[in-house]
Amino acid sequence: MAVHTSQSVVKAAGENVARGRSRGTGTPPPKPGRIRRALSVYWYAWAMVAPVVVVIGVIIGYPLVRGIYLSMTDADERNVARSIGVNEIPATYEFVGADNYIDALTGSQFLDTLGWTLVWTVSCVSVTFVLGMALANILNRRIAGRSAYRMALILPWAIPGFVSVFAWRFLYNEERGLLNKVLGGAGIDAVPWLNDPTWAKFAVIAVNVWLGIPFMMVALLGGLQSIPSEQYEAAEMDGATAWQRFRHITLPGLRPVSTTVVLLSTIWTFNMFPVIFLLTRGGPGEATQILVTQAYKFSFEISPRDYAQSSTWGVLILVLLMLFAVVYRRVLRSQGDNW
Repeated sequence: MAVHTSQSVVKAAGENVARGRSRGTGTPPPKPGRIRRALSVYWYAWAMVAPVVVVIGVIIGYPLVRGIYLSMTDADERNVARSIGVNEIPATYEFVGADNYIDALTGSQFLDTLGWTLVWTVSCVSVTFVLGMALANILNRRIAGRSAYRMALILPWAIPGFVSVFAWRFLYNEERGLLNKVLGGAGIDAVPWLNDPTWAKFAVIAVNVWLGIPFMMVALLGGLQSIPSEQYEAAEMDGATAWQRFRHITLPGLRPVSTTVVLLSTIWTFNMFPVIFLLTRGGPGEATQILVTQAYKFSFEISPRDYAQSSTWGVLILVLLMLFAVVYRRVLRSQGDNW
């Protein structure tokens, strides 16, 4: 009787397991994928972000894709689709592949403009960083009138950029400018600030540095104020000089801020269209023309307007900045920075 009962129990258990397997409950269900888990957990955040992503995709994505496509054609003012009165003229431009990129990268115009753009970017960012660092260190100390100095140094940031550039253009005027009047009062001949290629380059760098110092100074000043004062007090008690404190405390403490502001300043300066365009329009000749102003010139100033060439230069600018960001990040990570 006992043997018969145990056999019945085993048989019933086997039937239950079989029914469970047939229903799909015998094995654990597969784990959801990473994307599915993120959507199920953070669905509300994704729902809030989705409209912004769609708008940015339309505003930025479509022009980007359109520009890449035009860079692979021979589109210009004469063969694009256009309307003349009630007549609709269809586009007749053709796909040329990578010919525009080959012409740009092998031609002297792009390489010469790229060379000056790199000089312009490195000079502006370096001088702006050094002056911003110096001013931030000064304003981080307890000095009389510190608030007034801060407001005065932030003033160039508060004024619209085009107003500042036009003011500097008036100062640089060779005949009636204030700078040449001051030099004339000292017995020095007038300087052709905007009419000589070398002086024009110094002039545009000076204006861009003047505009960029407030951002650099404020960012670095915030970084300085985040460094604990106890570190300076301990170093001073140990007999460290001012230079040693700056080298071993200030610079390492500012690394998280400085890496970010240098990257942002480099991207902004590389594409700083207003200063060059409003101050010199790339002149005299092509002396101060940077990549972004030359791309603008292809689309809006020369005749016929070369949309394909302008798009090609725009795509190359994007690629160069992306390569710089990737290399910059790898260098920082190799130095132990988690950026």
